[in-house]
Amino acid sequence: MLGWQAVLMENQAVPAENALAQSLAVGLLAAGRAVVDGVSAGVRARGFSDLRPAHGFAFTRLSRGGATITQLAEHLDVTRQAAAQLADELVAKGYIERREHPADARAKLLMLTEKGWACTRAAEAAIADTVAAWAEVIGDDRLRELAGDLARIAPGGPLRPLW
Repeated sequence: MLGWQAVLMENQAVPAENALAQSLAVGLLAAGRAVVDGVSAGVRARGFSDLRPAHGFAFTRLSRGGATITQLAEHLDVTRQAAAQLADELVAKGYIERREHPADARAKLLMLTEKGWACTRAAEAAIADTVAAWAEVIGDDRLRELAGDLARIAPGGPLRPLW
């Protein structure tokens, strides 16, 4: 029995009509956690040991042409101060840089450096490794079906860390 299934078994207060919903919700959360853990471990194994999963969520936004502190804060659903602190940390580590904003002289544009792009590529490889393990369990066809199902039911919008 999987760990998350044992948690469901312990919670006998769940009415039968809610069991499927709870099983799906907990299973999806556990799968999401497995992705975060797999990417984190894969990025560290590829030489980027000074990062946390929250940094990856920032990289996701910055990889789409950069962002201002305000845009990064909105993406991460944190205060501007928290986003600025995260940016300062990533600048100090060499993953991002501040550039002049082409349309707003008051703002700075946060952009990935070559080191940031290398880390992004490492994360993409770690995602592929994580998902490949799932294919070994359920097969390639079912994995493609699952991806299609999730694309139809998952809401759009930014991927944010679960603080």
